[in-house]
Amino acid sequence: MKRIKVGIIGSGMMGPIHAEALRRLGYVDVVALGEANEDLAKAKAAELHIPKAYGDFRALVADPEIEVVHNCTPNAMHFEVSKAIMAAGKHVISEKPLARDSKESKELVDLAAKAGVVNAIHFNYRNYPLVQHMHQLVKKGELGRLFLLHGSYLQDWLIKESDYNWRVEVAAGGESRAVGDIGSHWFDTVQFITGEKVVEVMADLNIVHKTRKKPKQAVQTYSGKLLTADDYTDVPVETEDSATILFRTQSGASGSCVISQVSAVGKTLHYLEADYQNGALEWNQEEPNLLWIGRRDRANDSMIKDASLMEPASRSFSHYPGGHPEGYSEGPYNLFANVYGFISAGAKGKPTFSTFADGHDELLICDAIVQSSRTRSWTKVAY
Repeated sequence: MKRIKVGIIGSGMMGPIHAEALRRLGYVDVVALGEANEDLAKAKAAELHIPKAYGDFRALVADPEIEVVHNCTPNAMHFEVSKAIMAAGKHVISEKPLARDSKESKELVDLAAKAGVVNAIHFNYRNYPLVQHMHQLVKKGELGRLFLLHGSYLQDWLIKESDYNWRVEVAAGGESRAVGDIGSHWFDTVQFITGEKVVEVMADLNIVHKTRKKPKQAVQTYSGKLLTADDYTDVPVETEDSATILFRTQSGASGSCVISQVSAVGKTLHYLEADYQNGALEWNQEEPNLLWIGRRDRANDSMIKDASLMEPASRSFSHYPGGHPEGYSEGPYNLFANVYGFISAGAKGKPTFSTFADGHDELLICDAIVQSSRTRSWTKVAY
């Protein structure tokens, strides 16, 4: 198989995760890393054993050796960086959200179509083995009509007033925080499993800490670093800490979810239940190798991930024998295997992975949620 040379822009939390997953593919070479300045780029490239280091993302994009670029920059840079990648005629894989708002994301979708490049967005949860299995179960039609969707995505990393991250700031993270950051994952996962779009929402957004203590020095995401009182500055907060959302799908099914970054019940409790006419599916990302299947007329099933028992079309997403746990790292690996397989095959046909169009859809849902909270009314998603 032809080897593909890749560059990664951004080395925060996600950059190293992308690099690790890409190396597992075997035929993809991560040859360059881009960062905010040359010193940081060299230090991070050495740490990740990447040969080239660029202190300006434009220089990496212009490198003729690189065919694909991974956009792992902070949210506020996603639009500018992805736009530059596609203008150079290179394939692009972006972290979510696709952009700061739906206007930017729509432009990126249009530019991708015009440039004719492969584009993907890192919605990793749809690539877990049992999420793929659920998708195939629904696709077979044996579960019947969808009645109800419900669940939550709960984190605790911003529960304290002194917890701070650039995502709190509108200019850096976007107008919606909890929903835009982790709610987008929840909605993408349930839409992928069910094959149904969310078409209308009723939302209540809540800011728990009206002000937060911003560190005077940079603190890495999820680091939990303790600082003294003199190390903080009080700043107002305009983005939500939590959201309670009612919604309806295109078939008329009802739904509800709670999205929160201030709930101590979970670290990354991405939980969902899909209730169908002939059964129910329940899955929790903190226990990703366990699927609960409920039945009315016979005993419920508790299924441990085992490729031999999964739907045939989902088996390639599981890489270890039954009972051997697979988790977070399989999400990006399975996505990238799909994307690079598509590229290697000549990028023909319709992609089966999450694309910029999916990223745009999630921003449209975020728009509707923010608007609904402001107007205190049901709001349609403007697809």
